[in-house]
Amino acid sequence: MNNIKLKKGDEVIVLTGKDKGKIGKIILVKKQVNKAVVAGINKVKKHQKPDNNQAGGIIEKEMPINFSNLAYYDSISKKGVKLGYKFNEKKEKIRIIRNSGKEI
Repeated sequence: MNNIKLKKGDEVIVLTGKDKGKIGKIILVKKQVNKAVVAGINKVKKHQKPDNNQAGGIIEKEMPINFSNLAYYDSISKKGVKLGYKFNEKKEKIRIIRNSGKEI
C-alpha cells in the first residue's frame, strides 16, 4: 500500500470519470481500500426500502472514488497538484505542494 497524502477536509479535483474536472471536499477517507468519499462527486441513485426510522424511496448518495482519480486542488494555480512531505525547523512533518514548495 502506498502513502496517501490526501486527508479529510482537503479540496480535491477529479482527474477521470464522469465527474472529471469537478471540485469537492473529502468527507471520508478509506485507507484500507485506497478510496475517499468526496462531497457532490460520484453520486448514485439508490433504491431505499422503508425502515422503522426512515422512509423508503430513491435517494442520492456519494460513493467512494479511488485516490488515483483525485488530485489536491490548488486554489491559487486553479489546477490539481502533487503533494510531498518536508520537515520544518521544529522537525515537524508538513505537507507541501511539489512544484511550488508552498506548505499546506
